[in-house]
Amino acid sequence: MVTLRTERLVLRPWRDSDRAPFAAMNADPTVMEHFPRTNTRDESDAGLERIVARMQHEGFGLWAVEVPGVADFIGFVGLNRADALLKRPVLEVGWRLAAQYWGRGYATEGGRASLAHAFDALGQDEVVSFTTAANLRSRHVMERLGLVRRPDEDFDHPGVPVTWSGRRHVVYAVTAEQWHASRG
Repeated sequence: MVTLRTERLVLRPWRDSDRAPFAAMNADPTVMEHFPRTNTRDESDAGLERIVARMQHEGFGLWAVEVPGVADFIGFVGLNRADALLKRPVLEVGWRLAAQYWGRGYATEGGRASLAHAFDALGQDEVVSFTTAANLRSRHVMERLGLVRRPDEDFDHPGVPVTWSGRRHVVYAVTAEQWHASRG
């Protein structure tokens, strides 16, 4: 399975030791502000199992993020299939980090490595990202990564309650051509 390295990060396969910090992150109301609710430990463990199974099947996915010399686990960054949500074959770049690691550029750095892998190793033509309309932090990361807003693709997320105020999701995307042009 693929491991990606950046200047400060290791995006790696998951370990059993990631379960407790992953569950703590998913139970934090600050981290989960733009989700319908926090996760229980059982929900978090089930989510981790789905991530690991997808990674084993695909060879890539939502990698556990390690900051050597700082923390063994700070969250995840990576690639996920968004075919069902966007009704076409496409990968999503996404992230979720523990709140104490916000504001350090880790999501952007890991996102760049994930996009490079999507375009250079996997040969993708396009990668998307999406979040609730109110999630300005993630939207700013998307913009720093060079993704461009695609309002014509915004959607109501089918996996959340229809009454939830965050149901509407905004979509950003970057093509391989745009990505390579921005890398100069």
